[in-house]
Amino acid sequence: MRIPFNVPYATGHEHRHISEAIENRHLSGDGPFTKRCHEWFRQRIGSPALLTHSCTAALEMCALLGDFQPGDEVIMPSYTFVSTANAFVLRGAVPVFIDIEPAAFNLDARLIEQAIGPRTRAICVVHYAGNAAAMEEIQAVADRHGLLVFEDAAQGAMASYRGRALGTFGGLGALSFHETKNISCGEGGALILNDPRFGERAEMLREKGTNRSAFFRGQVDKYTWVDLGSSFLPSELSAAFLWAQLEHADEITEARRQRWNRYYEAFTDLEARELVTRPAVLPNRVHNAHMFQLLARSLDHRTRILRKVRARGVDAVFHYVPLHSSPAGRRFGRAATPMPVTDAVSERLFRLPLWPHLPLPLLDEVVGIVADAVVAD
Repeated sequence: MRIPFNVPYATGHEHRHISEAIENRHLSGDGPFTKRCHEWFRQRIGSPALLTHSCTAALEMCALLGDFQPGDEVIMPSYTFVSTANAFVLRGAVPVFIDIEPAAFNLDARLIEQAIGPRTRAICVVHYAGNAAAMEEIQAVADRHGLLVFEDAAQGAMASYRGRALGTFGGLGALSFHETKNISCGEGGALILNDPRFGERAEMLREKGTNRSAFFRGQVDKYTWVDLGSSFLPSELSAAFLWAQLEHADEITEARRQRWNRYYEAFTDLEARELVTRPAVLPNRVHNAHMFQLLARSLDHRTRILRKVRARGVDAVFHYVPLHSSPAGRRFGRAATPMPVTDAVSERLFRLPLWPHLPLPLLDEVVGIVADAVVAD
């Protein structure tokens, strides 16, 4: 039997909500289910949000709202998905990569100031594995230099820092609802609007550059093209699926945390023997159990572990190839600091299967297979 890395989760209410959307005869964006989702975010995280068809779209909206010009620079980690950088490159901006800190693998706030130059406009934070970056320190640097702060919280739904939801610290935040994320609708995302000055324009950018939303609210007698924009809306079918997930977001998160904690306890001994390193548990942060990762001793060690566990049916996987070392990263961006932590983490990290309904006996089987591979090596 193969144990997959991820199995998309359904609460059981998705079909009913999608059928209701079909019966309502509203399948395009911004229908009743989209509005329910928007209200959920307003109440749950304290900031308005706009659903998008992906987190990539939400990040591209960040770049549009930031009014980036060719040659402007954005400081970000190299250890992230390509969408973090692509969103700004599409506007002609330059990603400036800095190293991550060794505990949670987030942007190292101590390195930001040495990367700031005359064209620096913003800092884009990534909350790796739903574990918060040091937002107070990062915001303090941004305030000293008059920089925008964006949060790529693609992995951060239902996680918090000092009681605040991830994605609500910077001027804008972006969430992902891809099928590999904790809360999912197959493909989807949200733009979180923490700074009110972005709200009106965000609506127009999301509606192909028109004031269509204002028209439907009766604020203008017709709508027309008023700005840049694209079709960033998800369909009402996606929103209906997402609503079923948001209704049960706490239960989904708790189920993931139970499994994450079981992994964490199970690998205590191997970490004590310095055979692997478990995820850091940091103060003031409530992670969302988005992933459970281990660090092997070296690249060769990880390669051997993955070969052995995959041969026994466990879909364990590594994660990002750092952007600063990728062909496009070298073409469109630049590294402002040495990258020893980024390079080491990318060579050593591997992730284990984790989903809300992963049977505990199967999880225990994964632990045994991984432990055998680690010890045998």
